[in-house]
Amino acid sequence: MNDRPNDIRKIRPEIPSAKIYESMSDEERFQNATLRPIAKLQNPLLLEVFRNYIAKHKQVFYDLSPEKRLDYIENAIHKDMKFRNSLKGILIGQFTVEEYCLYTKNSSALNKRMMNIVKERLISQMQVFERPKALEKAS
Repeated sequence: MNDRPNDIRKIRPEIPSAKIYESMSDEERFQNATLRPIAKLQNPLLLEVFRNYIAKHKQVFYDLSPEKRLDYIENAIHKDMKFRNSLKGILIGQFTVEEYCLYTKNSSALNKRMMNIVKERLISQMQVFERPKALEKAS
């Protein structure tokens, strides 16, 4: 029997700091109950997708100062619609049908929350985006 909703929820990591309170807005509740665990689950894929983004954009990321790298990540997520849609798909693909129905009721606000979570994840792990050794020799 197909039990996708329960199977998909079982593989999500728990985030003890992602509390749920009665006083929260629906968006904040969805963020803490659904988006944050999915982003954590998908973290290795999100990192690899961003590495690929760097490679496809001529590796300029590696020549930037740390401050400019922050801007680069922000611009990639907020201004490159193709990349942004790809990131959304990585997260939305892990929704249950019920979660997807909740998402569609306020997708605009939830998309902002989603992209901010991804941005913060990439920024907090920026040290993994160092120039690959093969590129150091070529420079």
